Amino acid sequence: MATPEAEKKATARRNPNKSYSATTEQGAANRGWWVVDATDKPLGRLASEVAARLRGKHKPTYTPHVDTGDFVIVVNAAKVKLTGQKLDKKFWNRHSGIPGGFKADSYRSLLENKPTFPVEKAVKGMLPKNVLGREMFGKLKVYATPDHPHAAQKPQALEIK
Repeated sequence: MATPEAEKKATARRNPNKSYSATTEQGAANRGWWVVDATDKPLGRLASEVAARLRGKHKPTYTPHVDTGDFVIVVNAAKVKLTGQKLDKKFWNRHSGIPGGFKADSYRSLLENKPTFPVEKAVKGMLPKNVLGREMFGKLKVYATPDHPHAAQKPQALEIK
C-alpha cells in the first residue's frame, strides 16, 4: 500500500491544473533580506516595489492568504523624492477626536520631523488591511540615514528605477 505522500504526488502528476498553495511554514522558511536606498527615488514607485517584496509577489510560491514575503530595509528615507509640488501641497491629516482637534502637516515638515513616516505610511497603504497586512508591515525596517543594524542578515541590494 502506498504512503499518503506518494498518493499525493501521484495525484499531482495526474492533475497538472492543480494550483500550488504555500503553507505558513514554507513562507517563513524562505525569507530573504533586501536593502533599498531611497535617495532621490519617487515615493510611490519606491513604496509599490517594497510592498510587492513584503507580500512575496516576486516569488513563484506567492500565495495571497499566506505571508511568503521577504524582509525589506529602506535606508536614506529622509532623501526620498516627492514629485511636483507635493512637498507643500500634500498633507498628512489627523484628528484627536475632540472638537477643534484637526491637524494637518505638510510632507515637507514631515520629512524634517519624522523622516521615516512618509515611507512607512505609503507602504502600509499598499498592504492588505487585515492581520496579514500588519504581519507583513512588521517585516519593513525604515531608517533615515544610510546606517542600519541588520548587516548580520546579509541583505541583498534591491535597485528601484
